[in-house]
Amino acid sequence: MKETTQIYGIRAVIEAITANEPIDKVFVQRGLQGTLSKELERLVRAKGLNTSYVPIEKLNRLTNNNHQGVVANISPIRFHDLSVLVDTVMEQKKDPLFLLLDQLSDVRNFGAIIRTAECTGVDGIIIQKKGAAPVTSDTIKTSAGAAFLVPIVKVDHIKDAVFYLQASGVSVIAATEKTDTSVYETSLKGACAIIMGSEDRGIAPSTLKAADHSAKLPLLGEIKSLNVAVACSVFLYEAVRQRNA
Repeated sequence: MKETTQIYGIRAVIEAITANEPIDKVFVQRGLQGTLSKELERLVRAKGLNTSYVPIEKLNRLTNNNHQGVVANISPIRFHDLSVLVDTVMEQKKDPLFLLLDQLSDVRNFGAIIRTAECTGVDGIIIQKKGAAPVTSDTIKTSAGAAFLVPIVKVDHIKDAVFYLQASGVSVIAATEKTDTSVYETSLKGACAIIMGSEDRGIAPSTLKAADHSAKLPLLGEIKSLNVAVACSVFLYEAVRQRNA
């Protein structure tokens, strides 16, 4: 299994970006100056890479090497293009199932969701470039290798992916407690996509508003929320149940 690769140094990171390596995140020292740093800034903006501007102490913790103010993580997998994936799946399958993760931040939750997605026949997982959990070796391990089997797409904004799916004939269902409709009263048949929100904030309001339908899980105890990976599993297996009824 390919581990997450860490690269450091301005020129090395620039070369990796230029070579279209699957970069998950770039850490840049605040206030970095110079011609190469400006070239790096241009590239990360052009590619829309997830970039954090951090104090030098953060970079020193990330690596003991001469980082020159820049450290980047390269993903163990390559990501797919949204339009190519959706168009291909829609041509090949009658009832495709997609999953959108709105800034899910925990890598182990992410890995567990990928594993369930593979087991339930999900055709593609869509995440946001910024604010989402990276695909790391921990993600791969928790997914039991499923991250190599389920196509994963990175987009600038989840809401844009929602609009593209809808325009392609896919019904989008938001998993949220902010509704009176149970998932058991919601059709998950046909071409559909399920949106799961982040662990702390849920689905962004603008994305929630853009969804075609909203559905919730009944919670009968005192605790009023489920772990997102568990909730996602229930939604996906309800989709399986309905499609095999």
